[in-house]
Amino acid sequence: MRGGFADDILFFDVVARSRSLTEAAREFGISVSAVSKRLAQLEDRLGVPLVQRTTRRFTLTPEGERYAAGAARLTAELEELEDSIAEQHADLRGRLHVRSTIGLGRAHIADLVAEFAALHPRVQVDLELSSVPLNIAGTGFDLDIHVGSLPDSRLTAKRLCRNRRIVCAAPRYLAEHGTPRQLSDLERHNCIVLRENESDYALWRFDQPETAVRVAGNLVSNDGDVITRWCLEGRGLIMRSLWHVAPLLRGEALVHVLPEIPTPSADIYATYTDSPALPRRTRALLDHLERGLNARITPS
Repeated sequence: MRGGFADDILFFDVVARSRSLTEAAREFGISVSAVSKRLAQLEDRLGVPLVQRTTRRFTLTPEGERYAAGAARLTAELEELEDSIAEQHADLRGRLHVRSTIGLGRAHIADLVAEFAALHPRVQVDLELSSVPLNIAGTGFDLDIHVGSLPDSRLTAKRLCRNRRIVCAAPRYLAEHGTPRQLSDLERHNCIVLRENESDYALWRFDQPETAVRVAGNLVSNDGDVITRWCLEGRGLIMRSLWHVAPLLRGEALVHVLPEIPTPSADIYATYTDSPALPRRTRALLDHLERGLNARITPS
């Protein structure tokens, strides 16, 4: 199985992007022992260990991280070269490993990724949803889709869709309790609050001027779908992202409250490793996500 320099680079790029040797073996269509043997040969040739193995997972050594970064860059350049030569050939191919937050992923990204895969059947998309923030620099992920940009010089951030958090209520709640006209009115309303991470979830932020309003109510949850359902039932006000409530606003199931008072932006971004030769399949997915998210979320 021993290959030349170019084969070693392509081989290690797949290994470094995989979460285990088992996953790498599935990608190559060979046994785990064959992958392990090929990796050992590469480490022997370089004279340094590239990974630290455990029974289920492995981590890259500092030398492995350097080699993986170079392998990723050279692999992307090779793919870009082949794409440019075969530009007239419409088929995209290869694997894309995409990560997204759970709520956004379930509401929008999963559907858009499935659409993309249907349009490009030779592309395999692996979508992972997680509530745990992750800086994907040095990992096997090609894209991370999330709300807000991640400051890291090793990553490029592309804004896919404008988004902000807004205050909403069901028409029946407003009919029974009145419509808030100014921020001070929130004090006398039942505000359903979302408990997120370690943030002060009882603070709602506005931009007129920059203001944080402490709200209170008799319902609290750490699940965005739950508080939205409570709001639809007329139990109080919520502050949620447009990506979550835009369809409900269009269907008039919810009403935008205090629309004249701006709120801070919470735009949706894709982050990916900075590379002068981003694979054509990655660029195509970014374009597809941008078009799809704007069609789904941007207010009409």
